[in-house]
Amino acid sequence: MKPRALLFDLDGTLIDSMPLHARAWVQWGATVGRPLSDDPAHFASTAGRSGPEILADMFPTATPAEIERMADEREQVYRAMARQELQLVAGARALLQRAHAAGKQLAVCTAAPPDNIALAFERFGLADWVAVVSSPADGLRGKPHPDIFLAAAQRLALPPETCLVFEDAPLGLEAARRAGMAAVALTTTLDADAFSAFPNRIATVSDFTTLDPALLFD
Repeated sequence: MKPRALLFDLDGTLIDSMPLHARAWVQWGATVGRPLSDDPAHFASTAGRSGPEILADMFPTATPAEIERMADEREQVYRAMARQELQLVAGARALLQRAHAAGKQLAVCTAAPPDNIALAFERFGLADWVAVVSSPADGLRGKPHPDIFLAAAQRLALPPETCLVFEDAPLGLEAARRAGMAAVALTTTLDADAFSAFPNRIATVSDFTTLDPALLFD
């Protein structure tokens, strides 16, 4: 049975933002005396979580206000880069257009903060195709918790099992599994081996140009 809804992670899935985020972490870390690297291991352990969730682990003695301030500072570094450099992942626009024309329900399910989401939507016109956005700004827990995906399915008035998730992070695949949803893994940042253990994974692709349309369309 073909999926009735396609649920997309944003960073590294619809938009090619992870190299910019990696640079932003390094640049911001240098300003606070906390050297950080752009090692893929950092991505694998944090992607899908909100900035405050990540920073709370990095700075366990910081107050909530300090965590929020640091998260905002880091995201400002990212957005300065993204306004000039951000691009869609290859094939994303064509897939969104075809899926929308075919009557698929589309959602963005992301841990990104609202300003980052707004930047991507404005830069690429995503509101033309995407009906629902769910994120921690809605009071939802970040991945690997299933909250963001389940909220999107609820807002689309569809059972979770009719939704197909697109993700580039192991925490995202795990969140989809907990939500009872199949998933397609994108190797935009990590190798295919990072996703091999997930039983809900139905395909692994390098980008949307290599996705088999038969998975989605009759």
